[in-house]
Amino acid sequence: MRIIFFSLILILQIKVLNALEFQGKFEQGSFILGKTSPDSKIQIDSKKIRVSKDGFFAFGLDRDRKNDVVIKVTKDGETKTLQKKVFKREYKIQRIDGLPPKQVTPPPEVYERIKKDNKLIGKARSLDTPYDFFKDKFIYPIDKYIITGVYGSQRILNGKPRRPHYGIDFHAPEGTPVKAMMDGEVTLAEDDMYFTGGTIIFDHGHGVSTLYMHMKDINVKVGQKIKQGQIVGTLGQSGRATGPHLDIRLNWFNIKLDPKTILD
Repeated sequence: MRIIFFSLILILQIKVLNALEFQGKFEQGSFILGKTSPDSKIQIDSKKIRVSKDGFFAFGLDRDRKNDVVIKVTKDGETKTLQKKVFKREYKIQRIDGLPPKQVTPPPEVYERIKKDNKLIGKARSLDTPYDFFKDKFIYPIDKYIITGVYGSQRILNGKPRRPHYGIDFHAPEGTPVKAMMDGEVTLAEDDMYFTGGTIIFDHGHGVSTLYMHMKDINVKVGQKIKQGQIVGTLGQSGRATGPHLDIRLNWFNIKLDPKTILD
């Protein structure tokens, strides 16, 4: 009887894990798309996360994450824990010299402005809406470009190490139309933030958001629903930009991810 009992438990655990699928590499900086049965509950590390009515969920891995991911899935009263190893990435070092001092170290008089900007951005990134746009294929924001900056690279400005770059820089002529990479809702649209200049944030659901920086023109407003491919503004060099480019960021709540993991 005991053998039969434990065999039934094992069968249930196998069924729970068989109902779990992942798309994306388990490596630093990656966006992971998950699929399970709609009635399952998912916990990533210690965080309970939303599962869509079709069984989709999403999460991301920090740039410098070292620990395994602990995934708990509960279905029909049975919980199974799965651990996934996170693989390390090598990042590029980027040196930029000859910048004006104020572009390396902001003057004290703008600290309050920077604090206000960060609060607005943090609020937009914290949303956990039931939208499930994140599960579909994202497109590139402009058609013709040169990539001049990549995720995770460590920038050394005028010889001083700075925080890593958390986006992709697309160089193109100023005024180039910028497209929405995916359906979503505008949660932030600011013309003049200190670091990021013209800035837009789009919510794609379940804590997944994209951020567009250094825009010249912004053609959307907060609360507006947008469609993939819609022109949302034009590329510029606003904020702390050394030339015309579009800096794209991807976030899962406050975790900064590599946008390339949703584009390729």
